[in-house]
Amino acid sequence: MAKYLAQIIVMGVQVVGRAFARALRQEFAASRAAADARGRTSHRSAAASNLSGLSLQEAQQILNVSKLSPEEIQKNYEHLFKVNDKSVGGSFYLQSKFWMVARPATRTLKEWDH
Repeated sequence: MAKYLAQIIVMGVQVVGRAFARALRQEFAASRAAADARGRTSHRSAAASNLSGLSLQEAQQILNVSKLSPEEIQKNYEHLFKVNDKSVGGSFYLQSKFWMVARPATRTLKEWDH
Protein backbone atom coordinates (compact mmCIF):
# COMPACT_ATOMS: atom_id res chain seq x y z
CA MET A 1 0.00 0.00 0.00
CA ALA A 2 2.73 2.47 0.95
CA LYS A 3 4.62 1.54 -2.23
CA TYR A 4 1.63 2.47 -4.40
CA LEU A 5 1.07 5.68 -2.50
CA ALA A 6 4.72 6.65 -3.02
CA GLN A 7 4.43 5.86 -6.74
CA ILE A 8 1.33 8.02 -7.05
CA ILE A 9 3.06 10.90 -5.28
CA VAL A 10 6.17 10.60 -7.45
CA MET A 11 4.04 10.44 -10.61
CA GLY A 12 2.07 13.52 -9.51
CA VAL A 13 5.25 15.47 -8.83
CA GLN A 14 6.60 14.52 -12.27
CA VAL A 15 3.42 15.67 -14.00
CA VAL A 16 3.40 18.99 -12.15
CA GLY A 17 7.13 19.43 -12.82
CA ARG A 18 6.72 18.84 -16.56
CA ALA A 19 3.76 21.23 -16.73
CA PHE A 20 5.72 23.89 -14.87
CA ALA A 21 8.74 23.48 -17.15
CA ARG A 22 6.52 23.70 -20.26
CA ALA A 23 4.81 26.85 -18.93
CA LEU A 24 8.18 28.39 -18.15
CA ARG A 25 9.46 27.69 -21.68
CA GLN A 26 6.31 29.20 -23.16
CA GLU A 27 6.67 32.31 -20.99
CA PHE A 28 10.30 32.75 -22.03
CA ALA A 29 9.32 32.41 -25.69
CA ALA A 30 6.50 34.93 -25.31
CA SER A 31 8.79 37.34 -23.50
CA ARG A 32 11.43 37.01 -26.21
CA ALA A 33 8.81 37.56 -28.93
CA ALA A 34 7.50 40.66 -27.16
CA ALA A 35 11.01 42.05 -26.79
CA ASP A 36 11.66 41.43 -30.48
CA ALA A 37 8.39 43.14 -31.40
CA ARG A 38 9.29 46.17 -29.29
CA GLY A 39 12.64 46.31 -31.03
CA ARG A 40 10.94 46.45 -34.42
CA THR A 41 8.62 49.34 -33.56
CA SER A 42 9.17 52.65 -35.22
CA HIS A 43 11.55 55.24 -33.85
CA ARG A 44 8.71 57.63 -33.10
CA SER A 45 6.81 55.09 -30.98
CA ALA A 46 10.00 54.29 -29.10
CA ALA A 47 10.45 57.99 -28.42
CA ALA A 48 6.82 58.21 -27.37
CA SER A 49 7.28 55.65 -24.63
CA ASN A 50 7.41 57.27 -21.25
CA LEU A 51 9.09 56.14 -18.07
CA SER A 52 6.31 53.69 -17.25
CA GLY A 53 6.75 51.97 -20.61
CA LEU A 54 3.44 53.04 -22.12
CA SER A 55 3.14 54.45 -25.59
CA LEU A 56 1.11 57.55 -26.26
CA GLN A 57 -1.56 55.42 -27.94
CA GLU A 58 -1.94 53.36 -24.76
CA ALA A 59 -2.16 56.54 -22.70
CA GLN A 60 -4.80 57.82 -25.11
CA GLN A 61 -6.89 54.68 -24.58
CA ILE A 62 -6.51 54.67 -20.80
CA LEU A 63 -7.45 58.34 -20.46
CA ASN A 64 -10.20 58.02 -23.09
CA VAL A 65 -9.12 60.95 -25.25
CA SER A 66 -9.91 61.20 -28.95
CA LYS A 67 -6.92 63.35 -29.89
CA LEU A 68 -3.59 63.79 -28.20
CA SER A 69 -3.62 67.30 -26.81
CA PRO A 70 -2.34 68.35 -23.39
CA GLU A 71 -5.62 70.17 -22.67
CA GLU A 72 -7.82 67.15 -23.37
CA ILE A 73 -5.49 64.83 -21.47
CA GLN A 74 -5.58 67.19 -18.47
CA LYS A 75 -9.38 67.49 -18.62
CA ASN A 76 -9.96 63.73 -18.70
CA TYR A 77 -7.26 63.12 -16.09
CA GLU A 78 -8.95 65.55 -13.68
CA HIS A 79 -12.34 63.92 -14.27
CA LEU A 80 -10.99 60.39 -13.71
CA PHE A 81 -9.05 61.54 -10.66
CA LYS A 82 -12.17 63.11 -9.09
CA VAL A 83 -14.38 60.11 -9.89
CA ASN A 84 -11.89 57.78 -8.20
CA ASP A 85 -11.41 59.92 -5.09
CA LYS A 86 -11.43 57.89 -1.86
CA SER A 87 -14.04 60.19 -0.32
CA VAL A 88 -16.59 59.05 -2.94
CA GLY A 89 -15.65 55.39 -2.66
CA GLY A 90 -12.97 55.43 -5.33
CA SER A 91 -9.56 53.89 -5.42
CA PHE A 92 -6.24 55.56 -4.63
CA TYR A 93 -4.60 52.83 -6.69
CA LEU A 94 -6.53 53.88 -9.81
CA GLN A 95 -5.81 57.54 -9.09
CA SER A 96 -2.09 56.80 -9.01
CA LYS A 97 -2.32 54.85 -12.28
CA PHE A 98 -4.09 57.74 -14.01
CA TRP A 99 -1.43 60.12 -12.69
CA MET A 100 1.35 57.81 -13.94
CA VAL A 101 -0.22 57.87 -17.42
CA ALA A 102 -1.25 61.53 -17.69
CA ARG A 103 1.88 63.29 -16.47
CA PRO A 104 4.45 61.68 -18.80
CA ALA A 105 2.03 61.82 -21.77
CA THR A 106 1.47 65.54 -21.27
CA ARG A 107 5.18 66.14 -20.82
CA THR A 108 6.02 64.19 -23.99
CA LEU A 109 3.47 66.14 -26.05
CA LYS A 110 4.81 69.45 -24.77
CA GLU A 111 8.37 68.40 -25.67
CA TRP A 112 7.23 67.56 -29.23
CA ASP A 113 5.71 71.05 -29.60
CA HIS A 114 9.06 72.72 -28.95
